[in-house]
Amino acid sequence: MNRTPASSAPQRDMEASGAGTPASPALAHGLKQRHLSMIALGGVIGAGLFVGSGAGIAAAGPSIVLAYALSGLLVMLVMRMLGEMSAANPASGSFSVHAERALGPWAGFTAGWMFWVLLCVGIAAEAIGAAGIMVQWFPSTDSWMWVALFMAVFCGTNLAAVSNFGEFEFWFAALKIAAITLFLVLGVLAIVGVLPGTDAPGGSNLSGDGGFLPNGMDGLVVGLLASVFAYGGLETVTIAAAESENPVKSVAGAVRTAMWRIALFYVGSMLVVVTLIPWDDKAIVADGPYVAVLDHLDIPAAGNIMNVIVLVALLSAMNANIYGASRMSYSLIARGEGPAFLGKVSGGVPRPTVLASSFFGFVAVLLSYWWPDTIFKWLLNMVGAAVLVVWAFIAIAQLRMRSRLQREAPEKLVVKMWLFPYLTWVTLAATIGVLLLMLREPDTRSQLYATAGLTVTLAIIGYARQQSVAHKA
Repeated sequence: MNRTPASSAPQRDMEASGAGTPASPALAHGLKQRHLSMIALGGVIGAGLFVGSGAGIAAAGPSIVLAYALSGLLVMLVMRMLGEMSAANPASGSFSVHAERALGPWAGFTAGWMFWVLLCVGIAAEAIGAAGIMVQWFPSTDSWMWVALFMAVFCGTNLAAVSNFGEFEFWFAALKIAAITLFLVLGVLAIVGVLPGTDAPGGSNLSGDGGFLPNGMDGLVVGLLASVFAYGGLETVTIAAAESENPVKSVAGAVRTAMWRIALFYVGSMLVVVTLIPWDDKAIVADGPYVAVLDHLDIPAAGNIMNVIVLVALLSAMNANIYGASRMSYSLIARGEGPAFLGKVSGGVPRPTVLASSFFGFVAVLLSYWWPDTIFKWLLNMVGAAVLVVWAFIAIAQLRMRSRLQREAPEKLVVKMWLFPYLTWVTLAATIGVLLLMLREPDTRSQLYATAGLTVTLAIIGYARQQSVAHKA
């Protein structure tokens, strides 16, 4: 592979060294502030919140609120560190660029390509999930038809212009925010007993049926692991900010609102669920916690309403993952860490990487049909703990970069990590702690081992490439 593609050589200087303009001149600045604001607000609301939280409630009981609060605090600290570095040096490669600047090209290579694999597998999982909902509504159709349609629509959207991605995400996010806000309003009205046909439950569901910790600390740990992986899409806003009209303002705004977004959407909605209905209600797992609550409140067609919201969340994540994967791979290629022929930009869009990322996502879909219990399961396991590895890279990079920024360019520190370096060390320790907790459960243990294998493999390749370039120089 050619280390410095001609059309992208300036990108390494601007992204890896931190000098120059905030983003590559080849990429369009087509995202408006309203796009970034809505992506920041809605990006935190993933399908995992609507669907996957049921298993966490079944394991942790009412303490799922504590689990989401603890994992939300960890995510908030990670976003603060990432925001500090991204506001100082906005780049389409986000944390991959920061890791390279702090630790060397091998770290940027490892973090970047690991995240790309994670996003491509995510594209497949979301396409399959969205197709499953459509088949429920139209049982005479085949799943592959819907997968092909969704892949074509969102690949085409991302090929056309970055503003198209932004516009789709704007409306997707608006729908998700409206849905969860309405859910919270109805829930609070029911909790205080002013919603027609409901009685205030008080604290009976929080303290009954085994109490706040019905399954003890083991249940809380399972709930904590489930909640950590529900926080998806938060990194996308720092990738997208590089193509916005004002990258620094966009990143700073997104990071500063992270706390209340996490508290309101995640912790708040979990509190509503476990306050209104018993944690061991079978409908929480069978139908999903949000459908269970809406049914409890006698909201008509609750299942169909939530299916629409979950479909929107899945398509939003799919759109964002195609975008994020294409920009991450473009940034890596621009820094000489990938095949140069994919590094071309036309119309302000890295179209070859959009096509390549969509193609690998589609291949993963095919693998899910052909070998669902072997190769596709292995792929899912391989990226199971990838986000935690990325968070560790972010923490280590911020430890290195903060002192460098204070020394060389203190005016760029428009967003600062609180109580540096103490909270950075706490965040790194907590991330490692979650990785160790994954060893307790058979399912998460296999994910941890597979992710460790991917991490080591990428690190070895990245280090070998780094040494090869150093010897040639």
